[in-house]
Amino acid sequence: MLSHTSLPVEGSLPSLRSALAAQRQAVLVAPPGSGKTTIVPLLLLAEPWLEGRKITVLEPRRLATRAAARRMAFLLGEQAGETVGYVTKTDRKVGPDTRIEVVTEGVLTRRLQRDPELPGVGLVVFDEFHERSLQTDLGLALALDAKRMLRPDLRLLVMSATIDADKIAGLLGGAPVIRSEARSFPVEVRWEPRPRQTWLEPHVVAVVRQALRTDGGDILVFLPGIGEINRVMNLLRDAGVEADIHRLHGSLSIEEQDAALTVASSRKVVLSTDIAESSLTVEGVRVVVDGGAARAPRFDSRTGMTRLKTIPISKASADQRSGRAGRTEPGVAYRLWSKVEHGPRKAHIEPEITQVDLAGFALELAAWGAADASDLDFLDRPPRRALAEAHRLLGLLGAVDGDGRLTESGRAMVNLPLHPRLARMVVDAGDDQALACLLAAVVDDRDILRGPSDEIPVDVALRIELVTGAADAHPNLDRRALERLRRNARDLARRADIKTNAVDPDHCGRVLALAFPDRLAVQRGTAGRFQLRTGTSAWMASSDSLAGERFVVVADLDGKRKDARIRLAAALVGDEVSAVYGHEVEERAELVWVDDRLMERRTVRLGGMVIEEREQRAAPGPEATAAVISRLQQRKLEDLPWTDAARSIRDRVAFLRNTVGSRWPDWSTPALVESLEDWLLPSLGLPTGFDRFDRLDLASVLRGRLGYPLAGELERLAPKEITVPSGRSVRVDYSRDWPTVAVRVQEMYGTTTTPTVGGQPVVLQLLSPARRPLQITRDLGGFWTGSWSDVRKEMAGRYPKHDWPDDPATATPTS
Repeated sequence: MLSHTSLPVEGSLPSLRSALAAQRQAVLVAPPGSGKTTIVPLLLLAEPWLEGRKITVLEPRRLATRAAARRMAFLLGEQAGETVGYVTKTDRKVGPDTRIEVVTEGVLTRRLQRDPELPGVGLVVFDEFHERSLQTDLGLALALDAKRMLRPDLRLLVMSATIDADKIAGLLGGAPVIRSEARSFPVEVRWEPRPRQTWLEPHVVAVVRQALRTDGGDILVFLPGIGEINRVMNLLRDAGVEADIHRLHGSLSIEEQDAALTVASSRKVVLSTDIAESSLTVEGVRVVVDGGAARAPRFDSRTGMTRLKTIPISKASADQRSGRAGRTEPGVAYRLWSKVEHGPRKAHIEPEITQVDLAGFALELAAWGAADASDLDFLDRPPRRALAEAHRLLGLLGAVDGDGRLTESGRAMVNLPLHPRLARMVVDAGDDQALACLLAAVVDDRDILRGPSDEIPVDVALRIELVTGAADAHPNLDRRALERLRRNARDLARRADIKTNAVDPDHCGRVLALAFPDRLAVQRGTAGRFQLRTGTSAWMASSDSLAGERFVVVADLDGKRKDARIRLAAALVGDEVSAVYGHEVEERAELVWVDDRLMERRTVRLGGMVIEEREQRAAPGPEATAAVISRLQQRKLEDLPWTDAARSIRDRVAFLRNTVGSRWPDWSTPALVESLEDWLLPSLGLPTGFDRFDRLDLASVLRGRLGYPLAGELERLAPKEITVPSGRSVRVDYSRDWPTVAVRVQEMYGTTTTPTVGGQPVVLQLLSPARRPLQITRDLGGFWTGSWSDVRKEMAGRYPKHDWPDDPATATPTS
């Protein structure tokens, strides 16, 4: 039987009963301490429309779930598990006579997915809706859809102290809004802004000590996170405060949480995260010290990473926190910011659906059969970009097919209370499923190693060795966290029907890659510097045991878009990369040039990431020959062994083509490049590089290309050499604009006739005894009768020992 309470919310019960009986849904707005969480479900148990069915009450946190169930059971004079029970992810206390089940939000979602009719349930209560967790929004949307399609008799009740009631009532189809205006006891708000250049923790300690001196009752302190809680606790102990100091956050054991919530024989100071902001009643609290900040998850769709960010709390959250001080008698709330700073704060916190990773949300939608979020009713729509990223990840994990429908793996993943990444790892780990359960627990919970970042090793395999007892105790090991992790891993294995057996820490990389296929990272340059498959750079301390690994799979990063710090990872070798990524891995063989050698480079790639690379000399064959020909064409024949003889024959043919006619071939560079396969390929054999071209006689190749009778005519019409009057053979240079012969002037005495090739006079470059040009001419006789006399006078004075005749045309040539 319910003991007498006289809580303010009881005055609203008649209106609430009428609304639920007639319209089957309602919104209840009641201030903190009014009793809505514990009294309302109890007083609705006897409603005729329930017809003996259960009431399911959703709480956003596990701690609040247990506390609310225990409080209701206490009011009935019972233990949790009798009329009132609770179910969380890791704990369950219900019995055959349980009529009220207090559950965490994920539990309701699982039940709706298994059976949308919710058999045996007559009322679903969404408590503390103002916290706007993603699971709360999803649970309400699924419940509304089930009510519309299958269970029109299902009652829905949304409750909170600080919500936009009219907006929620509209989502519920115009549901009545019932307000309980009375507050249990007044709370005096005192503003104690933190001085500039003062850290939060010392200021909190100063205000707590002041409150201990001036105010009665226990003190509840709100801090952003566990780090701040631990630092404040140490400062208070160092200051010798006369009070018991308790911590309160979700990572503590049930015993530690209970100690913080219950009345003590002496004054106590409870240091809490925002877990105590709503639902919970911390017995004996008369004073609240509010740090004004909280940790909230923020998802970056560009990097696919979620990180906790410290943000200012909303005005509604500040009111919720202040209300903790007025639950049983008048209280005091110290706010560690000013009234001026309070003004611009947001009225309500931003709903998680607009801020967090939506992969699990998208998986639930697919399991429900909703093609898109627009198929269901949400108070706030999820951002398109974040939802698109979630769908992309589900496809990468193999949870959905190309049409967005659940695969076999996806259906198995939905049934596990894990993020889709970790669920996929457990489902698809094969013989390593026991290891996957341990890894999921390691990644999903707080790290079992504590301390400064530079002192904490990155290797996840070390955690597995500590969990399994394969490694000795680590100096940074948190033993309570270790035991909690072991329990969570065992519970997960039980849920997934996996036998716990021996695990191999060396398999951590290949198993973790199932959860984080997009977080494969390859070392870049120096030890500790990595490039993720997504393109993001990341790093770890160069002294870390994994810093020298070529590949790691990253499970946790600090969330920075550029140069993120790796917090948790596992090593992966090249063969494991190929095995894990299977069809995504591509092996390529390509021919590449290394200096003048043609090499076959075999590369194993995952997208743009090189997993393995090796080179060997290219084998002779058509592909190698084609590569050689292509390189010759690109480099305009520069790599061929152009000897003087080869250049000479080519120049001589070019001269004849210009003077005699087109029956002589075009051996210009463009022409030879275009016809390379015709004239050169037969002489190459099976080439594999230019380093073996030294055996190629290019002059003979070209001469053979001329054929008969042109090869014979070449020597007659464009000889390599001509004989000058001195009797010496002199080379003809065909590389110039016109065939040119360089000869000392004395060798041309005795004639007035200019030598010819191909019937054309050559250009004579007449040289001095020092082989410097004296005259360039194609008219030797004209030179003798013209400018020779001037040249003779100058040269006779400079070179008196040489013969400088007056009439060189009749003089005797000398060499």
